[in-house]
Amino acid sequence: MIGSAELRGLLPHRHPMLLVDRVDELVPGERLVARKAVTANEPWYEGIPQDAPPESYGYPEVLLTESWCQAAGVLATWESPNPDVLSGRVMLFGGVSDVCFERPVYPGEVVVHHVRVLRVLTDTMIFEGEALAGGERVMTVGRATLAFRPAATLTEAVRSAG
Repeated sequence: MIGSAELRGLLPHRHPMLLVDRVDELVPGERLVARKAVTANEPWYEGIPQDAPPESYGYPEVLLTESWCQAAGVLATWESPNPDVLSGRVMLFGGVSDVCFERPVYPGEVVVHHVRVLRVLTDTMIFEGEALAGGERVMTVGRATLAFRPAATLTEAVRSAG
């Protein structure tokens, strides 16, 4: 099992945007199973009125997708982690397609992400998979792309643009 401390060494994300709680299974270059516990204490639930209907508490789909992509990021960086985005190779989200949401996820549920490597190119990885809650599929990801670029090239581009 890979817990919070180890995840912080693999991903640059921090609270409240670190959306993976632990990794239960990891086969480098092949697949990963990770968990995200959804709680009502998360900031995105703050503004929901007291009298809101239960369906108002559905976990935002964009955050469910982000959580799954962070799990893919753990798999992508496992063999050469670099959580410091100012040096080394920076992991960039390239895109996601064929995402299907099957049902909402609510506080109190644990989302289990299944991520599989489809293809590895020189500096790009392509993934597929799904997320389950309560043993039911809640989301399918047809394809997600993560790319790696040298931090120096990115900071130089930012300086040139500014």
